[in-house]
Amino acid sequence: MTQGYLLPCFTTAEVEAARERLAMQSEFGIGACWLDPDEVDAVNPALAPGQTLGGTFCADDGFISPPRNVAAYTAALLSSDVIVAERVAFRGLLADGGHVRGVRTSDGEVHAPIVVLTGGPKLAQVGALAGIRIPAGGVRHQVAVTEQHPDLDPSRVPMVFDLSAGLYWRPEEGGLLFGMSNPAEPPGENRSVDLEYLARMRARLEVLVPVTAGLGLRRLWAATIDYTPDHLPIIGPAADRDGPLAGVTVASAGGAGMMWGPGVARAAADVALTGTSDVVDVTRLGLDRFDELGRSKLAADPVALPFPDAAPGRLTVS
Repeated sequence: MTQGYLLPCFTTAEVEAARERLAMQSEFGIGACWLDPDEVDAVNPALAPGQTLGGTFCADDGFISPPRNVAAYTAALLSSDVIVAERVAFRGLLADGGHVRGVRTSDGEVHAPIVVLTGGPKLAQVGALAGIRIPAGGVRHQVAVTEQHPDLDPSRVPMVFDLSAGLYWRPEEGGLLFGMSNPAEPPGENRSVDLEYLARMRARLEVLVPVTAGLGLRRLWAATIDYTPDHLPIIGPAADRDGPLAGVTVASAGGAGMMWGPGVARAAADVALTGTSDVVDVTRLGLDRFDELGRSKLAADPVALPFPDAAPGRLTVS
């Protein structure tokens, strides 16, 4: 659904960062624009008026329905004769002389000249099984959906990301879906709900979207999302301690999920087949941008969860 994406600014520092983002987006032909405070209020009537110093808005942005998306992928896989081996664990690579010839699994060997290593929050473990150091990790992410309310009609609520709080929201089934990750939380696979942190984020949401005050929650869940030290994707060839592994590509969306997932998948497929991609310039997105401690040569993406400045030093690279 094309809903528009609003990034409001609450401080002068955020305004400066937003102006820099707009300049970069303009270079790539992205139709984002600057909105003054009254214009922010106009495109988002559910937002408490007079809260911002302005913000950036892209009317062409939107969101998808995850269940429908998974169903679409399933249909595409079936129609393309792709074999999906569920409950089969990766055990390592089969390789000769620096060239991959397949993978070892809990259900036997699979022979193939091209292998793409993925794994989301478990990508580091997948890499370790393949003899490859991959600086990636997992962290808890929480999402909730409020009760329905007429003031939360999609015409009144674009997608919004409050960067200062690490809180985002969008319309969902007549209510509001909002999500968050705690930047102070150590990495791990905790999928229980952190009620204390949820309460803090609800209080922030109630200030910005007053109609949510007192609304019950229809759904609430916690899951593990992946991240990299610079919160940028990993798309590039694999290399073990002895050098490059011909035929092996590593791919990670760096926690951006469906916002980057399809693009990362297409770019990774291109790189695996041809070494390059027309989707994005991947020359700086490979594993060679990380040092032995997992530190990246690239500046961290500031529009990311958990917060980039909390990530360095949190990954254990072995």
